[in-house]
Amino acid sequence: MLLRRFGQAAALIGLLLVEVPAIALSLTMLLLSFGVGMVFLYSPQVKVVRRLAELNRRLMRSWADVRIESPYLPEPPPPEPQADGMYRSDRTLYKTPRIPAWNNRWRWLTSDPATWRDLIWLVLEPLVKAALLPVFVTLPERGLRIYALWSDLMLRATVASRLASQVSHLTRTRNLAADSQAAEMRRIERDLHDGTQARLVAIGMTLGAVEELVDKDPAAAKALLSKARDASSETLTELRRVIRGIHPPVLAERGLADAVRALAMDSPLQVTVDVDLPHRPEAPVEAAVYFAVSELLSNAARHGDARTVTVDLSTNGPNLRVTVTDDGMGGADPAKGSGLSGIERRLAAFDGLLAVHSPPGGPTTVSMELPRVLPEHWAGGLPKLPRWKAAIVVFLWATAWCPTFPQGIVAGVMKTLGIDERSWFLALYLPDPWQWPAILGMIMLGLCMHILAIWIPSNHKRDLWFAGATPIKPWC
Repeated sequence: MLLRRFGQAAALIGLLLVEVPAIALSLTMLLLSFGVGMVFLYSPQVKVVRRLAELNRRLMRSWADVRIESPYLPEPPPPEPQADGMYRSDRTLYKTPRIPAWNNRWRWLTSDPATWRDLIWLVLEPLVKAALLPVFVTLPERGLRIYALWSDLMLRATVASRLASQVSHLTRTRNLAADSQAAEMRRIERDLHDGTQARLVAIGMTLGAVEELVDKDPAAAKALLSKARDASSETLTELRRVIRGIHPPVLAERGLADAVRALAMDSPLQVTVDVDLPHRPEAPVEAAVYFAVSELLSNAARHGDARTVTVDLSTNGPNLRVTVTDDGMGGADPAKGSGLSGIERRLAAFDGLLAVHSPPGGPTTVSMELPRVLPEHWAGGLPKLPRWKAAIVVFLWATAWCPTFPQGIVAGVMKTLGIDERSWFLALYLPDPWQWPAILGMIMLGLCMHILAIWIPSNHKRDLWFAGATPIKPWC
Protein backbone atom coordinates (compact mmCIF):
# COMPACT_ATOMS: atom_id res chain seq x y z
CA MET A 1 0.00 0.00 0.00
CA LEU A 2 2.78 2.42 0.97
CA LEU A 3 4.72 1.68 -2.22
CA ARG A 4 1.60 2.24 -4.27
CA ARG A 5 1.03 5.60 -2.58
CA PHE A 6 4.65 6.57 -3.26
CA GLY A 7 4.15 5.61 -6.90
CA GLN A 8 0.97 7.68 -7.16
CA ALA A 9 2.65 10.68 -5.56
CA ALA A 10 5.60 10.28 -7.94
CA ALA A 11 3.18 10.11 -10.88
CA LEU A 12 1.56 13.37 -9.78
CA ILE A 13 4.97 15.04 -9.62
CA GLY A 14 5.87 13.49 -12.96
CA LEU A 15 2.80 15.05 -14.55
CA LEU A 16 4.59 18.39 -14.23
CA LEU A 17 6.57 17.32 -17.30
CA VAL A 18 3.29 17.65 -19.20
CA GLU A 19 1.67 20.44 -17.19
CA VAL A 20 4.54 22.95 -17.31
CA PRO A 21 4.74 22.91 -21.16
CA ALA A 22 0.93 22.99 -21.23
CA ILE A 23 0.98 26.14 -19.06
CA ALA A 24 3.40 27.87 -21.43
CA LEU A 25 1.42 26.73 -24.49
CA SER A 26 -1.92 27.75 -22.99
CA LEU A 27 -0.78 31.20 -21.92
CA THR A 28 0.81 31.78 -25.34
CA MET A 29 -2.35 30.70 -27.18
CA LEU A 30 -4.48 32.82 -24.84
CA LEU A 31 -2.27 35.87 -25.48
CA LEU A 32 -2.43 35.34 -29.23
CA SER A 33 -6.20 34.86 -29.11
CA PHE A 34 -7.09 38.01 -27.17
CA GLY A 35 -4.03 40.16 -27.84
CA VAL A 36 -3.29 39.57 -31.53
CA GLY A 37 -6.74 38.51 -32.70
CA MET A 38 -5.96 34.87 -33.53
CA VAL A 39 -9.27 33.83 -31.99
CA PHE A 40 -9.20 30.41 -33.67
CA LEU A 41 -6.58 29.37 -31.08
CA TYR A 42 -8.89 29.91 -28.12
CA SER A 43 -10.97 26.76 -28.50
CA PRO A 44 -7.91 24.42 -28.75
CA GLN A 45 -6.40 26.16 -25.73
CA VAL A 46 -9.52 25.50 -23.64
CA LYS A 47 -9.62 21.90 -24.87
CA VAL A 48 -6.01 21.29 -23.73
CA VAL A 49 -6.67 22.68 -20.26
CA ARG A 50 -9.95 20.82 -19.86
CA ARG A 51 -8.36 17.51 -20.81
CA LEU A 52 -5.72 17.96 -18.14
CA ALA A 53 -8.42 18.91 -15.61
CA GLU A 54 -10.48 15.85 -16.52
CA LEU A 55 -7.39 13.67 -16.15
CA ASN A 56 -6.90 15.10 -12.65
CA ARG A 57 -10.55 14.39 -11.74
CA ARG A 58 -10.18 10.78 -12.87
CA LEU A 59 -6.96 10.32 -10.91
CA MET A 60 -8.46 11.79 -7.74
CA ARG A 61 -11.49 9.52 -8.08
CA SER A 62 -9.30 6.45 -8.59
CA TRP A 63 -6.44 7.21 -6.17
CA ALA A 64 -8.01 9.28 -3.39
CA ASP A 65 -11.67 8.24 -3.71
CA VAL A 66 -12.65 11.90 -4.14
CA ARG A 67 -15.33 12.35 -6.78
CA ILE A 68 -15.04 15.77 -8.41
CA GLU A 69 -18.16 16.56 -10.39
CA SER A 70 -17.60 18.02 -13.86
CA PRO A 71 -18.29 21.78 -13.60
CA TYR A 72 -18.79 22.75 -17.23
CA LEU A 73 -21.92 24.43 -18.50
CA PRO A 74 -23.90 22.40 -21.10
CA GLU A 75 -22.76 22.91 -24.67
CA PRO A 76 -25.13 25.14 -26.66
CA PRO A 77 -27.47 23.38 -29.10
CA PRO A 78 -26.84 23.76 -32.85
CA PRO A 79 -28.41 26.83 -34.46
CA GLU A 80 -31.95 26.42 -35.76
CA PRO A 81 -32.96 28.00 -39.09
CA GLN A 82 -35.70 30.60 -39.18
CA ALA A 83 -38.82 30.31 -41.33
CA ASP A 84 -36.93 31.88 -44.26
CA GLY A 85 -34.04 29.42 -43.91
CA MET A 86 -31.60 32.01 -42.53
CA TYR A 87 -29.63 31.63 -39.29
CA ARG A 88 -29.59 34.50 -36.79
CA SER A 89 -26.69 35.42 -34.54
CA ASP A 90 -27.43 38.53 -32.50
CA ARG A 91 -28.68 41.03 -35.12
CA THR A 92 -26.99 39.43 -38.13
CA LEU A 93 -28.45 36.84 -40.51
CA TYR A 94 -26.34 34.11 -42.11
CA LYS A 95 -27.05 31.63 -44.87
CA THR A 96 -25.23 28.77 -43.12
CA PRO A 97 -25.08 27.79 -39.43
CA ARG A 98 -21.27 27.83 -39.33
CA ILE A 99 -20.71 31.37 -38.00
CA PRO A 100 -23.67 31.35 -35.54
CA ALA A 101 -22.44 28.01 -34.19
CA TRP A 102 -18.90 29.41 -33.80
CA ASN A 103 -20.24 32.51 -32.03
CA ASN A 104 -22.32 30.37 -29.65
CA ARG A 105 -19.33 28.18 -28.87
CA TRP A 106 -17.13 31.24 -28.25
CA ARG A 107 -19.65 32.71 -25.81
CA TRP A 108 -20.08 29.32 -24.14
CA LEU A 109 -16.35 28.90 -23.51
CA THR A 110 -15.65 32.47 -22.41
CA SER A 111 -18.69 32.80 -20.13
CA ASP A 112 -18.15 29.49 -18.34
CA PRO A 113 -16.45 30.18 -14.96
CA ALA A 114 -14.99 26.68 -15.01
CA THR A 115 -12.88 27.64 -18.06
CA TRP A 116 -10.96 30.23 -16.06
CA ARG A 117 -10.89 28.17 -12.86
CA ASP A 118 -9.25 25.34 -14.81
CA LEU A 119 -6.62 27.74 -16.12
CA ILE A 120 -5.91 29.11 -12.63
CA TRP A 121 -5.64 25.54 -11.33
CA LEU A 122 -3.15 24.63 -14.03
CA VAL A 123 -1.01 27.73 -13.47
CA LEU A 124 -0.86 27.06 -9.71
CA GLU A 125 -0.15 23.32 -10.12
CA PRO A 126 3.67 23.55 -10.04
CA LEU A 127 3.57 25.80 -6.99
CA VAL A 128 1.13 23.55 -5.09
CA LYS A 129 3.04 20.39 -5.91
CA ALA A 130 6.31 22.02 -4.89
CA ALA A 131 4.74 23.04 -1.56
CA LEU A 132 3.40 19.51 -0.99
CA LEU A 133 6.61 17.75 -2.05
CA PRO A 134 7.85 17.21 1.57
CA VAL A 135 4.47 15.68 2.49
CA PHE A 136 4.50 13.47 -0.63
CA VAL A 137 7.93 12.16 0.37
CA THR A 138 7.27 11.59 4.08
CA LEU A 139 3.51 10.89 4.22
CA PRO A 140 2.37 10.09 0.69
CA GLU A 141 -1.17 9.08 1.65
CA ARG A 142 -1.72 12.30 3.60
CA GLY A 143 -0.20 14.26 0.74
CA LEU A 144 -2.60 12.66 -1.74
CA ARG A 145 -5.53 13.57 0.50
CA ILE A 146 -4.43 17.19 0.80
CA TYR A 147 -3.83 17.39 -2.94
CA ALA A 148 -7.25 15.85 -3.62
CA LEU A 149 -8.90 18.50 -1.45
CA TRP A 150 -7.01 21.19 -3.37
CA SER A 151 -8.16 19.69 -6.68
CA ASP A 152 -11.73 19.50 -5.42
CA LEU A 153 -11.58 23.14 -4.33
CA MET A 154 -10.46 24.32 -7.77
CA LEU A 155 -12.11 21.83 -10.14
CA ARG A 156 -15.48 21.00 -8.59
CA ALA A 157 -18.80 22.07 -10.05
CA THR A 158 -20.05 25.59 -9.43
CA VAL A 159 -23.59 26.57 -8.48
CA ALA A 160 -24.16 27.97 -11.96
CA SER A 161 -23.00 24.77 -13.68
CA ARG A 162 -25.16 22.61 -11.41
CA LEU A 163 -28.21 24.75 -12.14
CA ALA A 164 -27.48 24.71 -15.87
CA SER A 165 -27.06 20.93 -15.82
CA GLN A 166 -30.32 20.56 -13.93
CA VAL A 167 -32.10 22.80 -16.45
CA SER A 168 -30.65 20.76 -19.32
CA HIS A 169 -31.66 17.51 -17.61
CA LEU A 170 -35.17 18.81 -16.93
CA THR A 171 -35.48 19.88 -20.56
CA ARG A 172 -34.52 16.40 -21.76
CA THR A 173 -36.83 14.81 -19.21
CA ARG A 174 -39.70 17.07 -20.25
CA ASN A 175 -39.16 16.16 -23.91
CA LEU A 176 -39.09 12.45 -23.07
CA ALA A 177 -42.25 12.79 -20.99
CA ALA A 178 -43.95 14.69 -23.81
CA ASP A 179 -42.90 12.01 -26.32
CA SER A 180 -44.16 9.29 -24.00
CA GLN A 181 -47.47 11.08 -23.52
CA ALA A 182 -47.85 11.60 -27.28
CA ALA A 183 -47.13 7.90 -27.91
CA GLU A 184 -49.69 6.97 -25.25
CA MET A 185 -52.31 9.22 -26.84
CA ARG A 186 -51.64 7.64 -30.26
CA ARG A 187 -52.02 4.19 -28.74
CA ILE A 188 -55.34 5.13 -27.11
CA GLU A 189 -56.55 6.68 -30.38
CA ARG A 190 -55.54 3.55 -32.28
CA ASP A 191 -57.29 1.29 -29.78
CA LEU A 192 -60.48 3.35 -29.94
CA HIS A 193 -60.38 3.58 -33.74
CA ASP A 194 -59.57 -0.04 -34.48
CA GLY A 195 -61.60 -1.58 -31.65
CA THR A 196 -64.38 0.33 -29.97
CA GLN A 197 -65.23 2.61 -32.90
CA ALA A 198 -65.37 -0.28 -35.39
CA ARG A 199 -67.64 -2.26 -33.07
CA LEU A 200 -69.97 0.70 -32.57
CA VAL A 201 -70.21 1.23 -36.34
CA ALA A 202 -71.05 -2.45 -36.75
CA ILE A 203 -73.76 -2.20 -34.07
CA GLY A 204 -75.22 0.84 -35.86
CA MET A 205 -75.35 -1.01 -39.17
CA THR A 206 -76.95 -4.03 -37.46
CA LEU A 207 -79.64 -1.82 -35.89
CA GLY A 208 -80.28 -0.24 -39.29
CA ALA A 209 -80.86 -3.71 -40.75
CA VAL A 210 -83.19 -4.51 -37.83
CA GLU A 211 -85.30 -1.45 -38.68
CA GLU A 212 -85.81 -2.75 -42.22
CA LEU A 213 -86.58 -6.33 -41.15
CA VAL A 214 -88.75 -5.73 -38.10
CA ASP A 215 -91.98 -5.64 -40.19
CA LYS A 216 -90.95 -7.97 -43.02
CA ASP A 217 -89.15 -10.73 -41.14
CA PRO A 218 -89.50 -10.45 -37.32
CA ALA A 219 -87.52 -13.65 -36.76
CA ALA A 220 -84.50 -12.32 -38.69
CA ALA A 221 -84.80 -8.97 -36.90
CA LYS A 222 -84.82 -10.79 -33.55
CA ALA A 223 -81.67 -12.72 -34.51
CA LEU A 224 -79.93 -9.47 -35.51
CA LEU A 225 -80.93 -7.85 -32.22
CA SER A 226 -79.33 -10.78 -30.41
CA LYS A 227 -76.13 -10.21 -32.38
CA ALA A 228 -76.28 -6.50 -31.61
CA ARG A 229 -76.64 -7.28 -27.90
CA ASP A 230 -73.60 -9.57 -28.01
CA ALA A 231 -71.65 -6.93 -29.95
CA SER A 232 -72.54 -4.25 -27.41
CA SER A 233 -71.29 -6.51 -24.61
CA GLU A 234 -68.02 -7.06 -26.47
CA THR A 235 -67.77 -3.33 -27.09
CA LEU A 236 -68.24 -2.63 -23.39
CA THR A 237 -65.50 -5.14 -22.59
CA GLU A 238 -63.23 -3.49 -25.16
CA LEU A 239 -64.00 -0.03 -23.76
CA ARG A 240 -63.17 -1.20 -20.23
CA ARG A 241 -59.86 -2.55 -21.51
CA VAL A 242 -59.04 0.83 -23.05
CA ILE A 243 -60.00 2.57 -19.80
CA ARG A 244 -57.72 0.23 -17.87
CA GLY A 245 -54.99 1.13 -20.34
CA ILE A 246 -55.46 4.83 -19.49
CA HIS A 247 -55.57 4.45 -15.70
CA PRO A 248 -56.84 1.24 -14.10
CA PRO A 249 -59.45 1.76 -11.36
CA VAL A 250 -57.70 -0.79 -9.14
CA LEU A 251 -54.52 1.33 -9.28
CA ALA A 252 -56.34 4.44 -8.08
CA GLU A 253 -58.39 2.61 -5.43
CA ARG A 254 -56.04 -0.08 -4.09
CA GLY A 255 -52.55 1.16 -4.93
CA LEU A 256 -49.56 -0.22 -6.82
CA ALA A 257 -49.18 -3.52 -4.97
CA ASP A 258 -52.76 -4.72 -5.57
CA ALA A 259 -52.73 -3.39 -9.13
CA VAL A 260 -49.63 -5.46 -9.94
CA ARG A 261 -51.26 -8.50 -8.29
CA ALA A 262 -54.28 -7.93 -10.56
CA LEU A 263 -51.93 -7.90 -13.56
CA ALA A 264 -50.47 -11.19 -12.37
CA MET A 265 -53.93 -12.76 -12.14
CA ASP A 266 -54.86 -11.62 -15.67
CA SER A 267 -51.56 -12.77 -17.19
CA PRO A 268 -51.45 -16.14 -19.01
CA LEU A 269 -48.11 -16.80 -17.28
CA GLN A 270 -47.48 -18.06 -13.78
CA VAL A 271 -46.58 -14.81 -12.03
CA THR A 272 -45.29 -14.47 -8.46
CA VAL A 273 -45.47 -11.02 -6.87
CA ASP A 274 -43.35 -10.08 -3.84
CA VAL A 275 -44.13 -6.68 -2.34
CA ASP A 276 -42.32 -4.77 0.41
CA LEU A 277 -43.71 -1.24 0.19
CA PRO A 278 -44.35 0.37 3.58
CA HIS A 279 -45.33 3.61 1.84
CA ARG A 280 -47.44 4.28 -1.20
CA PRO A 281 -45.77 6.36 -3.96
CA GLU A 282 -47.44 9.30 -5.66
CA ALA A 283 -50.05 8.54 -8.33
CA PRO A 284 -47.82 9.41 -11.34
CA VAL A 285 -45.06 7.15 -10.01
CA GLU A 286 -47.55 4.31 -9.46
CA ALA A 287 -48.85 4.70 -13.00
CA ALA A 288 -45.34 4.64 -14.50
CA VAL A 289 -44.35 1.49 -12.58
CA TYR A 290 -47.69 -0.23 -13.26
CA PHE A 291 -47.49 0.22 -17.03
CA ALA A 292 -43.80 -0.72 -17.01
CA VAL A 293 -44.59 -4.02 -15.27
CA SER A 294 -47.56 -4.55 -17.61
CA GLU A 295 -45.31 -4.07 -20.64
CA LEU A 296 -42.70 -6.47 -19.26
CA LEU A 297 -45.29 -9.16 -18.58
CA SER A 298 -46.65 -8.71 -22.08
CA ASN A 299 -43.14 -8.99 -23.56
CA ALA A 300 -42.44 -12.15 -21.55
CA ALA A 301 -45.62 -13.76 -22.85
CA ARG A 302 -45.46 -12.64 -26.50
CA HIS A 303 -41.73 -12.47 -27.28
CA GLY A 304 -39.87 -14.26 -24.52
CA ASP A 305 -41.70 -17.62 -24.63
CA ALA A 306 -41.65 -17.58 -20.83
CA ARG A 307 -43.67 -19.74 -18.45
CA THR A 308 -42.99 -18.17 -15.06
CA VAL A 309 -42.30 -14.60 -14.00
CA THR A 310 -41.29 -13.09 -10.65
CA VAL A 311 -42.09 -9.46 -9.84
CA ASP A 312 -40.41 -7.88 -6.82
CA LEU A 313 -41.39 -4.44 -5.49
CA SER A 314 -39.13 -3.15 -2.72
CA THR A 315 -37.58 -0.02 -1.27
CA ASN A 316 -34.07 1.26 -0.80
CA GLY A 317 -34.55 4.17 1.58
CA PRO A 318 -36.59 6.69 -0.41
CA ASN A 319 -35.93 4.82 -3.67
CA LEU A 320 -38.45 2.46 -5.27
CA ARG A 321 -36.92 -0.65 -6.81
CA VAL A 322 -38.73 -3.02 -9.17
CA THR A 323 -37.27 -6.27 -10.51
CA VAL A 324 -39.02 -8.48 -13.09
CA THR A 325 -37.45 -11.86 -13.90
CA ASP A 326 -38.75 -14.40 -16.41
CA ASP A 327 -37.51 -17.81 -17.58
CA GLY A 328 -37.88 -17.00 -21.28
CA MET A 329 -35.43 -17.31 -24.15
CA GLY A 330 -33.64 -14.03 -23.38
CA GLY A 331 -32.09 -11.71 -25.91
CA ALA A 332 -34.13 -8.65 -24.91
CA ASP A 333 -32.60 -5.44 -26.23
CA PRO A 334 -34.02 -1.90 -25.84
CA ALA A 335 -32.61 -1.02 -29.27
CA LYS A 336 -34.79 -3.65 -30.98
CA GLY A 337 -38.08 -1.93 -30.20
CA SER A 338 -39.31 -4.51 -27.70
CA GLY A 339 -41.12 -1.91 -25.58
CA LEU A 340 -38.13 -1.35 -23.31
CA SER A 341 -37.44 2.04 -24.89
CA GLY A 342 -40.97 3.10 -23.96
CA ILE A 343 -40.34 2.01 -20.38
CA GLU A 344 -37.14 4.06 -20.37
CA ARG A 345 -39.12 7.11 -21.46
CA ARG A 346 -41.64 6.57 -18.67
CA LEU A 347 -38.94 6.22 -16.02
CA ALA A 348 -36.94 9.19 -17.32
CA ALA A 349 -39.68 11.54 -16.13
CA PHE A 350 -38.74 10.53 -12.56
CA ASP A 351 -34.96 10.22 -13.08
CA GLY A 352 -35.48 6.47 -13.07
CA LEU A 353 -32.92 3.93 -14.25
CA LEU A 354 -33.49 0.76 -16.27
CA ALA A 355 -31.03 -2.15 -16.25
CA VAL A 356 -31.55 -5.19 -18.51
CA HIS A 357 -29.71 -8.50 -18.21
CA SER A 358 -30.95 -10.87 -20.90
CA PRO A 359 -28.35 -13.30 -22.24
CA PRO A 360 -29.36 -15.62 -25.13
CA GLY A 361 -31.23 -18.55 -23.65
CA GLY A 362 -32.39 -16.54 -20.66
CA PRO A 363 -33.33 -15.79 -18.04
CA THR A 364 -34.23 -12.12 -18.49
CA THR A 365 -33.95 -9.77 -15.53
CA VAL A 366 -35.14 -6.18 -15.80
CA SER A 367 -34.35 -3.91 -12.85
CA MET A 368 -35.86 -0.46 -12.43
CA GLU A 369 -35.09 2.09 -9.75
CA LEU A 370 -36.84 5.41 -9.21
CA PRO A 371 -34.86 7.64 -6.82
CA ARG A 372 -36.46 9.68 -4.04
CA VAL A 373 -40.08 8.88 -4.82
CA LEU A 374 -41.00 7.48 -1.39
CA PRO A 375 -41.41 9.43 1.86
CA GLU A 376 -38.04 9.90 3.55
CA HIS A 377 -39.37 8.84 6.94
CA TRP A 378 -35.90 7.77 8.08
CA ALA A 379 -34.20 11.06 7.28
CA GLY A 380 -34.18 13.77 9.90
CA GLY A 381 -32.52 17.14 9.85
CA LEU A 382 -28.77 16.86 9.99
CA PRO A 383 -27.36 18.36 13.20
CA LYS A 384 -25.58 21.63 12.71
CA LEU A 385 -21.85 22.04 13.01
CA PRO A 386 -20.83 22.39 16.68
CA ARG A 387 -20.04 25.92 17.77
CA TRP A 388 -16.37 25.22 18.41
CA LYS A 389 -15.97 23.74 14.93
CA ALA A 390 -17.87 26.64 13.39
CA ALA A 391 -15.60 29.09 15.23
CA ILE A 392 -12.51 27.32 13.90
CA VAL A 393 -13.88 27.42 10.34
CA VAL A 394 -14.67 31.14 10.62
CA PHE A 395 -11.19 31.84 12.01
CA LEU A 396 -9.53 29.87 9.22
CA TRP A 397 -11.47 31.64 6.47
CA ALA A 398 -10.82 35.02 8.09
CA THR A 399 -7.03 34.59 8.39
CA ALA A 400 -5.95 32.11 5.70
CA TRP A 401 -5.66 34.85 3.07
CA CYS A 402 -2.80 36.54 4.92
CA PRO A 403 -0.11 33.83 4.66
CA THR A 404 -1.34 32.73 1.23
CA PHE A 405 -1.30 36.00 -0.65
CA PRO A 406 0.48 38.97 1.00
CA GLN A 407 3.05 36.96 2.96
CA GLY A 408 3.38 34.23 0.32
CA ILE A 409 2.50 34.90 -3.33
CA VAL A 410 2.99 38.70 -3.27
CA ALA A 411 6.29 38.39 -1.38
CA GLY A 412 7.41 35.75 -3.88
CA VAL A 413 6.59 38.03 -6.82
CA MET A 414 8.52 40.90 -5.23
CA LYS A 415 11.47 38.60 -4.53
CA THR A 416 11.42 37.32 -8.13
CA LEU A 417 11.26 40.81 -9.65
CA GLY A 418 13.97 42.10 -7.30
CA ILE A 419 11.84 44.88 -5.83
CA ASP A 420 13.68 46.29 -2.82
CA GLU A 421 10.66 46.94 -0.64
CA ARG A 422 10.27 44.97 2.57
CA SER A 423 7.17 46.72 3.93
CA TRP A 424 5.35 44.21 6.15
CA PHE A 425 6.44 41.11 4.20
CA LEU A 426 8.01 39.06 7.00
CA ALA A 427 10.00 36.69 4.80
CA LEU A 428 11.94 39.57 3.22
CA TYR A 429 13.39 40.55 6.62
CA LEU A 430 15.13 37.17 6.93
CA PRO A 431 18.63 36.40 5.62
CA ASP A 432 18.62 35.79 1.87
CA PRO A 433 19.05 31.95 2.03
CA TRP A 434 15.96 31.70 4.24
CA GLN A 435 13.65 33.96 2.29
CA TRP A 436 12.41 31.47 -0.31
CA PRO A 437 11.80 28.67 2.25
CA ALA A 438 9.85 31.16 4.36
CA ILE A 439 7.79 32.31 1.36
CA LEU A 440 6.98 28.72 0.34
CA GLY A 441 6.19 27.90 3.96
CA MET A 442 3.74 30.81 4.14
CA ILE A 443 2.01 29.65 0.96
CA MET A 444 1.80 26.09 2.24
CA LEU A 445 0.44 27.31 5.58
CA GLY A 446 -2.26 29.34 3.84
CA LEU A 447 -3.22 26.42 1.57
CA CYS A 448 -3.44 24.08 4.54
CA MET A 449 -5.67 26.58 6.35
CA HIS A 450 -7.98 26.84 3.32
CA ILE A 451 -8.11 23.07 2.93
CA LEU A 452 -8.83 22.60 6.64
CA ALA A 453 -11.64 25.18 6.48
CA ILE A 454 -13.25 23.13 3.70
CA TRP A 455 -12.51 19.71 5.19
CA ILE A 456 -14.03 20.28 8.66
CA PRO A 457 -17.66 20.93 7.54
CA SER A 458 -17.51 18.44 4.65
CA ASN A 459 -16.18 15.68 6.90
CA HIS A 460 -18.90 16.48 9.47
CA LYS A 461 -21.66 16.09 6.88
CA ARG A 462 -20.15 12.91 5.46
CA ASP A 463 -19.94 11.26 8.89
CA LEU A 464 -23.57 12.12 9.64
CA TRP A 465 -24.68 10.86 6.25
CA PHE A 466 -22.97 7.48 6.60
CA ALA A 467 -24.28 7.17 10.14
CA GLY A 468 -27.91 7.60 9.08
CA ALA A 469 -27.97 6.13 5.60
CA THR A 470 -29.64 2.84 4.77
CA PRO A 471 -27.32 0.19 3.28
CA ILE A 472 -27.85 -0.37 -0.44
CA LYS A 473 -29.25 -3.75 -1.32
CA PRO A 474 -27.55 -5.60 -4.19
CA TRP A 475 -29.47 -5.86 -7.43
CA CYS A 476 -30.63 -9.39 -8.05
